[in-house]
Amino acid sequence: MALRAVVFDYGMVLTAAQDAESHATLMRLTGLPFERFESLYWADRHAYDEGKLTGLAFWQKFVREAGLDLAPAAVEELNQWDARMWTTQNPVMLAWQLALKQRGLLTGILSNMGDNVLDNMKREFDWLPRFDVLVWSYQLRMAKPDPAIYRHTLAELGTAPEETLFIDDRIVNVEAARALGIQALLFSTVDQLRADLVASGLDAQLPLPG
Repeated sequence: MALRAVVFDYGMVLTAAQDAESHATLMRLTGLPFERFESLYWADRHAYDEGKLTGLAFWQKFVREAGLDLAPAAVEELNQWDARMWTTQNPVMLAWQLALKQRGLLTGILSNMGDNVLDNMKREFDWLPRFDVLVWSYQLRMAKPDPAIYRHTLAELGTAPEETLFIDDRIVNVEAARALGIQALLFSTVDQLRADLVASGLDAQLPLPG
């Protein structure tokens, strides 16, 4: 069956690495050592992505569990720098999305995403409306690798699993897609993606990135 749609993860696929200045500012504002900061940051990130926490509630919980004494304005500052940290972009992948659209394929984003990060993305990026389908986890109260969010994405696209290619930088999310019959590739670099598309024979249906 011919491929009809390509779905992208957002973070580390359509984006570059986390903004280093923003990360350094978060570290400075909390005053925590790197390992302690990272442990607390990732402990509740999935709950944030699932919409169980807002961005502000995420940082209030972070500050409380870190034992920090920060004013509400400082907590809100953490929330805003966090959003900036994830507001980066990968120009080569965005150019590829345009090439796919020009070839007549549907494109979508399926991302584990919290509210404040998305609000900042909407302010900063004019390319989000170019995608046919946008699926943000917090809005649905579910996140990858929950099979339900993949099924929702397919329903929004109107495509069958085998007609859909999904690209994500986390193997657990790729494997969850494959379990549903979706064609899926693990993303690390554009060069590796190009090689994987060729190895999968998908270059016969798709233009190659870069």
